[in-house]
Amino acid sequence: LNVSVANTVHYFAIRLLAEFCRRRPKVRVSFKVTNRKGLLQNLEDNAADLLLMGQPPETPELAAEVFLKNPLVIIAPAGHPLAGQRNVALGELAHETFIMREMGSGTRNSVERFLAERGVRLTISMEMNTNEAIKQGVEEGLGLGIVSVHTLERELQSGRLVVLNVASFPIIRQWFIVYRTGKRLSAIATEFADFVRNEAQDFVRNDIIEKAIGHKLADL
Repeated sequence: LNVSVANTVHYFAIRLLAEFCRRRPKVRVSFKVTNRKGLLQNLEDNAADLLLMGQPPETPELAAEVFLKNPLVIIAPAGHPLAGQRNVALGELAHETFIMREMGSGTRNSVERFLAERGVRLTISMEMNTNEAIKQGVEEGLGLGIVSVHTLERELQSGRLVVLNVASFPIIRQWFIVYRTGKRLSAIATEFADFVRNEAQDFVRNDIIEKAIGHKLADL
């Protein structure tokens, strides 16, 4: 089984894969974590049977199926002045600095499109190419960040970071299973895809997520 996943997906994909391997202990797995460009290249090079990623390019060569919601949230250190406030106006973010993912990342593309539609421009002080770096930068007071809520389980549990309650947030994206339309999937790749479709939700800590964003995921 050859699977490549986006940097952000691996936070829960490891749990998915571990359970799948417990059920199919004889399966040999190649599991790669990379950025959007690397994912698509792995598929093109036939180095991956399946991708788990955010919005893929719309092309006849790719089949894509949604398997989970992916809320993007604004994070801050616990002592930030906006922490604990309700329904913070988007305009107030203009007074803050942000640490963002690199140009071309799926998260960055979604955030910029979302804000442009609302006429909001952020001050970006730093670009970082991993969620871990962004979270650590936010924790150290270098700026606010916008990341998938799926990356925050440990930080929210420990209280090191908080999710700000900002109007129009979270931005709701989706996670997709992606594969080449011209490739016949192996039996084990097909089984893993079915497992992700049917059971991925069970491997995400909805209690932590829903407490952080103040909404039931089913209502978003």
